[in-house]
Amino acid sequence: MAAFVARYARAFADVVTQEKLDTAALDRQMDDFLLTWDASAELRDLFVNPAVAALQKVAVLDKMNAKLGLRKELRNLLAILINNDRIGDVREVVLAYRAEMQERQGIRSVEIVTARELSEKYRTGLMAGVGKLAGAEIQASFKLDKSILGGTVVRIGSTVYDGSVRGRLERLKEALVAG
Repeated sequence: MAAFVARYARAFADVVTQEKLDTAALDRQMDDFLLTWDASAELRDLFVNPAVAALQKVAVLDKMNAKLGLRKELRNLLAILINNDRIGDVREVVLAYRAEMQERQGIRSVEIVTARELSEKYRTGLMAGVGKLAGAEIQASFKLDKSILGGTVVRIGSTVYDGSVRGRLERLKEALVAG
């Protein structure tokens, strides 16, 4: 992630926190804007085109806002991104903002990789165990990777806990080669 993305995300998170804004409503509005952004290549091209003046781009944003009904703080963030020629990175800024807000709320993002689909009961138990391991409330994303053969790989931030069969076999191979 580029350093400027984190700066915009932290600054917007500061505004959201200071003004005590409804983060769920903001997330929905961000999703609405991103859906519009993704749906129209012409819109993206207009916003990132350096030949189009920032004032014109902001005017287009304001016309969009009449339909989307964005909070003024979110509209202002988008206008700042436009004025600083960073609107092309809007998705990264939104993702970084969401990560920043989760961190401020004590929620850790966790990726859980398994070789097969898990039942809801097993997922719930696994998430409880990972929550204890993380020492925080977690927001888990699950991914399937048949190449791990079995077991689970858990990523909490930059820390990886590899309990997969493939990982165990690789560690056994290293021990045999070294020993």
